[in-house]
Amino acid sequence: MSANGGELLDMVTPEGQVIGQARRSEAHGNNKLLHRVVHVFVFNVEGKLLLQKRSMAKDVAPGVWDTSVGGHVDLGETIEAAVFREMEEELGITMPVPEGWGEGPPCSCAAPRFMYKYIHSNQIESELVHSYSYIHNGEIVFNTDEIDEVRYWDLDEIKDTLGKGILSGNFEHEFASYLNWSGR
Repeated sequence: MSANGGELLDMVTPEGQVIGQARRSEAHGNNKLLHRVVHVFVFNVEGKLLLQKRSMAKDVAPGVWDTSVGGHVDLGETIEAAVFREMEEELGITMPVPEGWGEGPPCSCAAPRFMYKYIHSNQIESELVHSYSYIHNGEIVFNTDEIDEVRYWDLDEIKDTLGKGILSGNFEHEFASYLNWSGR
């Protein structure tokens, strides 16, 4: 959705209550404006985590490895709808939204599972991140306008790469949250 050339996003409280709207360009220039995003950790059955290398054309964290799926929740959109939309837009993973899908640990089931939510804030923006996990062994057809490359990483390989400038700062924060949540 656009207004004056910019995507409109809902601004929210730390609890997720919508309190207004702002253009994406405003939210990415004022870290006092909290907006919602979704992340999905896509694992294969071997437990490796798919990461995407962000396009050099991205305005935030270009050219670094990042979470499997990540994107803004559109104006008026539910978190759940954003999860499915972003999985399709970024990785070509399509599925019907199952009735009553809910929370729980990763499983080889028909839908992503909610893990946790947290606030990520940096000099550019503040995001209320809703994180999900999903196990996928099918084809990945990634969006070449947003992503330069994808590959599965062993979790120990990711741990060894932390702090070396190869992974986005947002992902390093997310990965620490995942390790804490999962007890790994």
